Amino acid sequence: MAKYLTWVAVVALGLGLVGCGGDDDDDDSGSASAPRGSSPGAGGSSSQVAGKAGGSAYPGTGGSSTNGSVSVGKGGGSTADPASGDKYEPVGTNPFVLTDVDPLSTFAVDADTASYDIFRRDVNDGLLPDPASVRLEEYVNDFAYHYPAPSDDAEDPFAIHLAAAPSLYDTGTLLLRVGIQGKQAPAERGPANLVFLVDVSGSMAEANKLPLVKVVLGEALDILRPDDKIAIVTYAGSTTVALPPTRVSDKATIESVINGLGAGGSTAGGSGIQLAYDQARAGFIDGGINHIVMCTDGDFNVGISSTDALLDLIKTERTSGVTLTTLGFGSGNLNDEMMEKVSNAGNGMYSVISSEDQAIAYTNERLLSTMLHIAKDMKIQVEFNAREVLAYRLLGYEDRAIADQDFRNDAVDAGEIGVGHRVTALYEVVPADGAVPSPKGAPDLVDGSEYAGPVEVSAKDLVLVKVRYKQPGASESDAAKEVATSLPASAAAASYSELDADFRWAVAIATFAEILKQSPYAEPDQLDTIETIVQSDPEVTSGPRGEFASLFTRARTLIDAGTAPRK
Repeated sequence: MAKYLTWVAVVALGLGLVGCGGDDDDDDSGSASAPRGSSPGAGGSSSQVAGKAGGSAYPGTGGSSTNGSVSVGKGGGSTADPASGDKYEPVGTNPFVLTDVDPLSTFAVDADTASYDIFRRDVNDGLLPDPASVRLEEYVNDFAYHYPAPSDDAEDPFAIHLAAAPSLYDTGTLLLRVGIQGKQAPAERGPANLVFLVDVSGSMAEANKLPLVKVVLGEALDILRPDDKIAIVTYAGSTTVALPPTRVSDKATIESVINGLGAGGSTAGGSGIQLAYDQARAGFIDGGINHIVMCTDGDFNVGISSTDALLDLIKTERTSGVTLTTLGFGSGNLNDEMMEKVSNAGNGMYSVISSEDQAIAYTNERLLSTMLHIAKDMKIQVEFNAREVLAYRLLGYEDRAIADQDFRNDAVDAGEIGVGHRVTALYEVVPADGAVPSPKGAPDLVDGSEYAGPVEVSAKDLVLVKVRYKQPGASESDAAKEVATSLPASAAAASYSELDADFRWAVAIATFAEILKQSPYAEPDQLDTIETIVQSDPEVTSGPRGEFASLFTRARTLIDAGTAPRK
């Protein structure tokens, strides 16, 4: 990637937005203007402007994929495994946008981690992930960054931090980072009412499926309070309330039900999703956490055959205060696209569990924090200064784009942020005196008539970052609050050596995701640079960064081999 960068901007929205990037029907970012000067060799096209995201933004990502893992070799191309039933919808790659045509980049916050979870699963199986499964922002956002949190008495539940520095690839580029860190968890939280909707069809019998669901359920009992409530609804050939809302203090009863869960039979239907919402209402706690956790290996035969009808139900139920998270288990049947859509509609989070250790870590570290919202419908709008920036490209968030004009439309759904969470987004930015990169296969440059809208960024600033959000209990009709901060163009650090470790790590992860994704901006020759950054990180000896170091070593071996089909 790096040799094509002219200026790289890293927007590190360092908070921990929970799950939703906005509804699919809200992610309309307008139509692209006719290219004015795209360079030779640019292939494909983009039909997005505002968030500059697109469905099929470059060749080879035009439709859904049912591949397993594929090869990502220096020879190019991919080798799909026809035996795998996992389903992915490629999100494409954002194009460069001329700043004097559209200086605004608008998107909904998101902190799903499923895409990185799939990478972990596949590499541990000796495979590389399907490029269609790679959503760059989910790789970057899987890691914690040390952005300062707001004070306890701060007016807003998050803090925004901006920084910039030269590219770590010594290409004359600039890295811009925007950090937004959410408040830490309160000393006390409201009571929780959790409903686990569990797929018990025959395919869930595998060791990395229903047995791991049981691990999540068992761990949940240890982190919940005695007055919290749990219900379990199962679905396969029929739908059953295995456990009505039951206080966690009755641990023996709950454990007996968990231990008795078994997989078998077809997934003929039943009203699983509706029954789960019925149980959520039966145990509903005013002012508390009311949440459904759907656990499946990919089946969505939950009683509503139409995808649109299912999503409409989930959106309607979230207005009543019941939210929904999706957890995928195992491989071979994962409906990734649907899992993401359902969690987005439910104001929840989407993750994939593939090992006992991960099941334990997820439950203890993320289960409740993803449900404890400190802000909802959060949107980000980055306004670039055309005097300083010729063009820019948002890295990732291709399916989280929001039309620029909808930034202040408070009826448009966006993302939820959880306590103590952080998110990172990245941009490539071309300086005013630079040239727009045009590697082979890149989406067309977004060009057209000169921007005639209001300009809010100061002439002395590089960017103005605006964040708009609502309080957790706000309705769709309630007004949102907006906060903003800017970064002077003169504030960039003088050299790469001034980059902090978090900054370097985020860029390395994004570069690696571009390679796995087979982005036209990817540069496999940067694997050595990535390895150097990873091995020199002060936290690489343990924890998530240590795990990535091991995964990276295995993945690089597969990449260098040139082929890694799922068998």
